[in-house]
Amino acid sequence: MVFMRFRPQLIFSSLPRSIPKPRIPPTATLAAAAARRRHHTAAVATSMAATSEDALRRALAERQAAVDAQAEAVRALKAGGGASKADVDAAVEALKALKVEAGAAARRLQQAVGAGAGGAAREELRQAVVNTLERKLFYIPSFKIYRGVAGLYDYGPPGCRVKANVLSFWRQHFVLEENMLEVDCPCVTPEIVLKASGHVEKFTDLMVKDEKTGTCYRADHLLKDFCKEKLEKDLTLPQEKADEFKRVLAILDDLSAEELGAKIKEYGIVAPDTKNPLSDPYPFNLMFQTSIGPTGLSVGYMRPETAQGIFVNFKDLYYYNGQKLPFAAAQIGQAFRNEISPRQGLLRVREFTLAEIEHFVDPEDKLHPKFVDVADLEFLMFPRELQLSGESAKLMKLGDAVSKGTVNNETLGYFIGRVYLFLTRLGIDKGRLRFRQHLPNEMAHYAADCWDAEIECSYGWIECVGIADRSAYDLRAHSEKSGVPLVAHEKFSKPREVEKLVIVPSKKDLGLAFKGSQKMVLEALEAMSEKEALEMKAALETKGETSFKVCTLGKDVVITKKMVSISMEKKLEHQRVFTPSVIEPSFGIGRIIYCLFEHSFYTRPSKSEEEQLNVFRFPPLVAPIKCTVFPLVKNQEFDDAAKVIAKALTTAGISHIIDTTAISIGRRYARTDEIGVPFAVTVDSTTNVTIRERDSKEQIRVDINEVASVVKQLTEGQSTWADVSAKYPAHVGPQGDQE
Repeated sequence: MVFMRFRPQLIFSSLPRSIPKPRIPPTATLAAAAARRRHHTAAVATSMAATSEDALRRALAERQAAVDAQAEAVRALKAGGGASKADVDAAVEALKALKVEAGAAARRLQQAVGAGAGGAAREELRQAVVNTLERKLFYIPSFKIYRGVAGLYDYGPPGCRVKANVLSFWRQHFVLEENMLEVDCPCVTPEIVLKASGHVEKFTDLMVKDEKTGTCYRADHLLKDFCKEKLEKDLTLPQEKADEFKRVLAILDDLSAEELGAKIKEYGIVAPDTKNPLSDPYPFNLMFQTSIGPTGLSVGYMRPETAQGIFVNFKDLYYYNGQKLPFAAAQIGQAFRNEISPRQGLLRVREFTLAEIEHFVDPEDKLHPKFVDVADLEFLMFPRELQLSGESAKLMKLGDAVSKGTVNNETLGYFIGRVYLFLTRLGIDKGRLRFRQHLPNEMAHYAADCWDAEIECSYGWIECVGIADRSAYDLRAHSEKSGVPLVAHEKFSKPREVEKLVIVPSKKDLGLAFKGSQKMVLEALEAMSEKEALEMKAALETKGETSFKVCTLGKDVVITKKMVSISMEKKLEHQRVFTPSVIEPSFGIGRIIYCLFEHSFYTRPSKSEEEQLNVFRFPPLVAPIKCTVFPLVKNQEFDDAAKVIAKALTTAGISHIIDTTAISIGRRYARTDEIGVPFAVTVDSTTNVTIRERDSKEQIRVDINEVASVVKQLTEGQSTWADVSAKYPAHVGPQGDQE
């Protein structure tokens, strides 16, 4: 299961501290001072080329202070009346120079925080991409004629094909190549299942309401937007305040309702649209509730993820797999989250497609036989050490990351590598893809390690795939709630004497001590590692009580000797019974597709260079249409030849369209480039035709009977454009692009 969030990225480096002081130079030294100022400004410009946001903010504050002091000096000179005109002019020149330096510092700070030209460029790109996608019907707001519903979108014809191609490749890359068991479970889920998983109690966001209109907002979004806007737009923000806002952004996910409400009040945050005061934050469960059956007594929910359907079927899937581990089960399906205030288009919606894998493995053996296949992959990784030290993601070899313990185990590492290959083969830019490790405050208490595949787009770094080692938490939770043991067995060739750690919590004593928090304390005790349990045992025997951290409560509790029994017992066993660990890669398909749209989009000038033409450089793998067929002119023979080619393409299973409109061939090329069609066949003869490649705009001449075979090789990756252009003659003629 993946809980996706947008996280801002900060930029770090260094800055010299030499700042010019206010000065009133005498007339005789004015020229020399001006020369020094020009030299100093140039030196500062060079040294600040790669400076940090913090240092830039300090520099701007100091320069602004210098400007204020110099302005005061100019006013004093003018008011005193005793200064010569030359001295006043010199002071004014010094003030102008300081203002220039302050302006340069402000522009650099704007660039560092994304509020300058870079931010405008990202917004311009986003608008161009979204406008093209909606105009070409890749996707549109749902129920548009009724003014739509926030967070719901319809995929149009080309969008449906892109999505189908992405999912088809996902099945090929994971389900088929890894021999996974695919299942398809209902979207409506009984309440008891989601109580066991923790969703009924914990799947919430904190919400605030406009006290006058009742409009709802996500509390953390309001606080995040306020802090980001201050950091990006208030260039005179004191360093202490800037540091405070950054700290708030860093711990945003950990703030309680009370802490979040206190910050909203402290900063004077109000409703964005009406400026009305806001209520205190309170939890809102994101699941859509429904009822099963006509009485309404059986409560259900629209599933917020697809994973639970796999977990509850573990026993049958394990039997189907011949009672062998490891094995993986996969599911593609719709999930539903009743977002409080959806935004960012396809990135945060109320109904979306998830593709999830649950790889069940022996917790004592997380080696992977195929890890060697991905060990040499090198890509951007962002382990927690780099995040905590304020550094950027770095290129790392996956094998090194696993061998050094940065990635917890080989199986987790193997899936990180496979996710990297999947995303890059789809067309995601390698330079804008990174794998970020969860920080300690993000990790669930039961998780061994978690990484997110994050893709950079105009909204920043977006979590698109979560890859987590969830240990045995999910199967244990459903075993306890259902009473059905979801376990695996390892049979021994001969009996073994084993020493086992036995943790027996006293539910009665825990209930008396912790009341409503009993379940969370119980889960934490049962999830203890052997080392933790033995340390607790020693403390209880010597002191009678010990402090114990319960992550789900966010605090330490006191455990006494009566509350838990911990012992090591020797037993003779014929088999080992254990709860498998789960490695879970979870893919947000809509998010991946939107990032693919942005990464594939570019513009190029038309032949006349009077307009820019939009192009999606989709790889043939995901392109909505693989090929277009154009009769060069309106001619019955050419039309008949086009139909022959179209029939051959259909037989070969290649999606295509025929365009016989009367507009120029160049305009027809441009029209299909805009929806990302990689190849175009132009019929200008009844015996041989041309095939054009979208991005290079190169053309080759091919016999009409070979067209379907050549296009099939290209679209299925059996041949590259370089291969076929070396084999077939190039075409350069009057039908060249006229866009």
